[in-house]
Formats: sequence, C-alpha cells, structure tokens
Amino acid sequence: MEVVPAWAPAVGFTILPHAGGFLGSSITKREIPTWYETLQKPSWCPPNWVFAPVWGTLYTSMGYGSYLVWKELGGFNEKSVVPLGLYAGNLALNWAWTPVFFGAHKMGWGLVTLLLTTGTAAATTASWYNINKTAAYLMVPYLAWLSLASALNYRIWKDNRNKK
Repeated sequence: MEVVPAWAPAVGFTILPHAGGFLGSSITKREIPTWYETLQKPSWCPPNWVFAPVWGTLYTSMGYGSYLVWKELGGFNEKSVVPLGLYAGNLALNWAWTPVFFGAHKMGWGLVTLLLTTGTAAATTASWYNINKTAAYLMVPYLAWLSLASALNYRIWKDNRNKK
C-alpha cells in the first residue's frame, strides 16, 4: 500500500520555495509604502508589480528542478547530500534577504546576502548539471534575476547610504 501518492513529492518540492517568499511578502508589503518608496532607485529598476510574478515563476522552476534532482538520485541519500544541501543553503539565504533588506533596512548586508545567494545558486546549478541537465537549466533564469537583483541592491545601497 502506497502511503504517499506518486505526485506528492513533485508538488511538495515545487511549492517549498514559495514558503519563504510567502513569509517574506508580509515584510515587503509593509515596508514598500513606508520605506522602500522613499529610496532613490536607478531608472532601470523594475516596477514593484513585476517582483511577485517573477519570484513566483522562479520559485516554481527551481523547486521543480530540485524535485528532478531528488528523483534522479533516488531520494534523500548519500548521493543527494551535496546537490540538495547546496540547494537548501541557497533557499535559506534567499529567504533571509527580505528580513535583512526590507525588515532591518540593512542594504549593505542585503547585498552581501544576495552575493552569497548568487554564489550558492551557481554552485547548486553546477552540481545539478551532471545529475539532470533540465534541473540545471531551470536555474538559469534564477541566476540571471539574482544578477539583476544584486546590481539593483548595490545601486540602492550606494545611492542611499546616508539615508536614515
């Protein structure tokens, strides 16, 4: 008798990254009108409405990629420790950015967090490549967005350093 339906791991892995995004969104929603809107931002800063659908799409694709790796390696085992451990570390850093940047208003530490997130995302992608190329390719848009986010965070930090 099968306890877990065959589709459940795919859904669980795909939804998991959204948990941190959902929790962080309450901080973001509170801080956009009271703090973020007062910051000087570069002309190329995307409009606020873009961020939620982009992150939703990225979280879904990277979550599904993690499922593909988990499935290819036969679940949680010795072979999956590094590729899924890197991914878990990446998710933790990703989820930490919102409370650091928006919650604590620590733009410089937000940048540090984003650079570490980008590094672990790159390491995760590299570790996934030889396991499941589709999973690795699903991380490419995330890496591109992290690059944009890092540049944006840098500019906001640089242009607003003296702001209380």
